This record gives sequence, structure tokens and C-alpha cells, in this order.
Amino acid sequence: MFMIELVGFLFLILPAYGQIPDYDNPYAPIYTDKAVYTWTDKVKITIVAPSWNENRHGVDSIGGEQSHAVKISTSKKSLSPYRLTETGPNTGVFAGEVTLTGFSHDVDGDGRPDTNPRTMGGGPTDGLLETERDSGLTISFEFANGVVLTHSAKVSWNVGTIKFSSPNYFVTDTVTVRVVDRDMNLNPEAPDQLKVEVSSDTDIAGVSVTATETSDASGIFEAVIMLTMTDRSSGNRLHAVPGDTITATYRDKTLPAPYSISGEQTVTAQSYVGSDTPQTQRITLGATRLADSLGNAVEKMAASEKVQMVSSIQNNESYTQQFTCIMQISDSGGTIVSLAWVSGQLTAGQVFDVSQSWTPDRSGDYTVETFVWRSLDDPSPLSQSGTLQISVE
Repeated sequence: MFMIELVGFLFLILPAYGQIPDYDNPYAPIYTDKAVYTWTDKVKITIVAPSWNENRHGVDSIGGEQSHAVKISTSKKSLSPYRLTETGPNTGVFAGEVTLTGFSHDVDGDGRPDTNPRTMGGGPTDGLLETERDSGLTISFEFANGVVLTHSAKVSWNVGTIKFSSPNYFVTDTVTVRVVDRDMNLNPEAPDQLKVEVSSDTDIAGVSVTATETSDASGIFEAVIMLTMTDRSSGNRLHAVPGDTITATYRDKTLPAPYSISGEQTVTAQSYVGSDTPQTQRITLGATRLADSLGNAVEKMAASEKVQMVSSIQNNESYTQQFTCIMQISDSGGTIVSLAWVSGQLTAGQVFDVSQSWTPDRSGDYTVETFVWRSLDDPSPLSQSGTLQISVE
């Protein structure tokens, strides 16, 4: 009689305070917050195991003992047993996290490793686990004796990208450069930093600026640069003028296969510095005139007589501009008989006379065309072109 009453007592309390796992129908799905991780990510793990909710009025744990252990493994290292705790009383949902610590590698080219690989911790949030570049992460839970449930995720490096916040800027604008490289989230508990090189056509050496991660584990890095037309480049200040192309460069040293582990790839982005002044009004080109070697005006020209073709150019901007002035002479049939140019720079507001000599070898009608470009390599017009008709006797 006593034994019958005891069995009845146990039958009454089990539903109230816990459940016996159904070994024949194991249910404990394992989830991770990502399908693919990088080498220093934080991995958040969830196991839904209502059968292991032993005390509905308290917070239970699973996996922390060798029997029915939770094991978290990469290709070479593992944490076991690793304890996960219930998210709240009677939820039957158990959670924990592990931080991947990568392997010894120099990511910024200074000759020193930038990671601290190590494997330790018992859970639920103190786990540190080494991993390789291209590896796998496996989480297993021994639901019952001989019944092991598993879940896997991939570990891989990524190719970084870089871009400007705008395709063009005025010199008064703030320039933002953004690098996306999850592999450089070396510490998921705090914002990381990386270096970006920024240059302009005016200052090809440029500056090296620090880009800071936008949050603890975003893998997105931003740097802010100020443009200046008058000061030298320094710190986060870049010397650039309207018409310049600005270039941002990032060197990615964490590349996925088939790149080698020691491989490097340079990624670049470009933007343009504009001006409120229309491009063809930045320099004024005066009318072309003819002069002798002493600068006196020439009214008539004769074959085999040397003459100077003179044009005045004026910088309409408040900064120094590079220029190339081109003079092209064509005969009445459109054949170019003379082509010459001069390159230089104009300071703010400067007026400068450009001259080219020409000796026609025969009489006829000729057309002189004058162009002002940024350079021979960059034929962006800085002024309206000029035309002069000449008759050689």
C-alpha cells in the first residue's frame, strides 16, 4: 500500500516541476544568429529544448556536464562541455554565446599579429574559440544517451569594399568614406579601426586617415575628411580644388580562398570635387591677337614671316588652377599646319599672356583655334574656345 501511494505521489509532481525527455522523439533544434561568420565574430546560440525545462519556476541550464554535453567545435579546437542557460523561467529555450578568436595574423601590415587566438570558457557567455580562415563551426547537444543533435555554420573571410558617401562634393562639403569589411571587426565588444589612404589630383600623396567602426560589431568603418583649397593636407584635411578627382584606397589583407592567407588586394573609390562656377567659366580666354617679336601689333602677314599669336587668360577662381593652353592652326582645307601648347598654373585672379610663334610657309587663309584645358591628360575645358581668321599674303 505504501509503494502504491509513493508512485502516485511521483506521478503528481512530475508534470508540475518538469518533464522526462522523450528519447525516442528528440526535439531540441539548434539555431545560430548567422549562417556564415567571420574569424572574430561573436556567435549567438539558441537551443529550443522544452523537455529539459526541469523547473518551470526557475532558470535551468543544459550542456554543462559531460553527460548530455553541449560541444562547440571548429576544425582544430573545441569547447566541451559548454553550458547554456534558459532565457527565463519555464521558457524551455536555452541560449549562450561564444566569441571566435581567429588565428595569429597581421591585418594592417605593421609586422605584428593583430589577434589573440585562444580557446577557453565553460559558458554561457565566456567562451573563446580559435578558428581558421576557411573553417566550419559545429554545435552539438547530447539530448539523451547516444542521441546527439547538431547544427553547423560556415567561417570565412570576406572581400572588403570602399565607397564615398556621394559621387561629388563641393569644397565646402564634408567628405565621408565608408569601408565594409567584416573581417576587421577584430573585437566584437568595442569599435575597431582601420587605415584608409585619401588623395586628390592636386595632392597625389594625400593623407592616411583612420576609419572607425560605426558600432561594436558592424564591420562598417567610416572616416570623415575636410577639403581645403588653401591649406596643405594634414590629418583629416585634404588639399583639393574644384575639378579634382579624389581617390580613397583600402588594402584588404583578409581575403577568402582562393586567395592566399598572406594575399592582399587594394580596393579604391573615387568622387569628384565640383564648383559653383560652371567649368567653362573658371578661366577667361581673351581674343587672340598677332604681334611681332617686340610685341607690336601686326596688321598684315606675309609668307615666311615669323609672327607671335598672343592670348590673355585670367583665373576667375579664388584658388590656383593648373592649365594647358593649346593653339591650333588649320589651312582653308582643314589640314592642321601647326599645333603648340603651353602648360602652367594661375594663382587666384591672375592674368597671364600666352604666346606661340608661327611662320607660315605659303600664302592663304588660316584659322587659329585656342583652347584652355585642365591638362593634356585631362581635356576638361576651363574656358570657351577662341577663333581667329588670318589671311597670309
